[in-house]
Amino acid sequence: MNKLYPILLALSLFFSCNLPKEQPKSTRSSKRMTPEISPDRYNVAFLIMDGTFNTELTAPFDIFQHTKFRKNIKAMNTFTVANTLEPITTFEGLRLLPDFDYTKDDLPPIDILVIPSAEHHLDTDLKDSVMLDFVRKTDSTALFMTSHCDGAFVLAKAGVLKGKVSTTFPSDIDTYKKMFPDLKVADSVLFVHDEKYITSAGGAKSFEAALYLCEHLYGKKVADALAKGLVIDWDLKEIPHLTID
Repeated sequence: MNKLYPILLALSLFFSCNLPKEQPKSTRSSKRMTPEISPDRYNVAFLIMDGTFNTELTAPFDIFQHTKFRKNIKAMNTFTVANTLEPITTFEGLRLLPDFDYTKDDLPPIDILVIPSAEHHLDTDLKDSVMLDFVRKTDSTALFMTSHCDGAFVLAKAGVLKGKVSTTFPSDIDTYKKMFPDLKVADSVLFVHDEKYITSAGGAKSFEAALYLCEHLYGKKVADALAKGLVIDWDLKEIPHLTID
């Protein structure tokens, strides 16, 4: 045994030194990732919160984000804003990380605010004074304020639609009129453009309202190219809408 001991000790040291080292546990980077905000573009902010409906968010986001692939235009930076940087959960269950917290962050100047519909835009969201103040503040400098489906309720509650014509989700038109009896409401169109306010019926028609804004900014050729890239039949003349001169 005494003769074997040095040999066993040497083997033990050899194998212990050559065992694979335990790798440090990977940790999720705490560094916050913010979207690239390119200069000389329109800054488009999407106001999101728990209960946001997917289509009213992703439809205009798709259209506006694709402008960066068109040449010789002032394209759009697209980013989300919320009252938190924690994940928010859409009505359909998608979990999204907001890009900016509008209650704390220094936000890029917002040229276009998009308010997608959310589950509680007819009730508790309209009691969120911080969110409504953010909408009012943005309205004071933004070039365009847009909503889809019940997002119009937020614009109306913020008081920025006074004297303007607007619309909302068809099934909620009567509720919209009762809640805001002093507003001018169009109930037979898919979207309305009155000065810098564009409100739409929402759903899949959110694509059309976003394409309309692109045609308004960039012309028909660019809007047609954006629609083609997303396989959307686009002909403004065929879409019931209202523009106020």
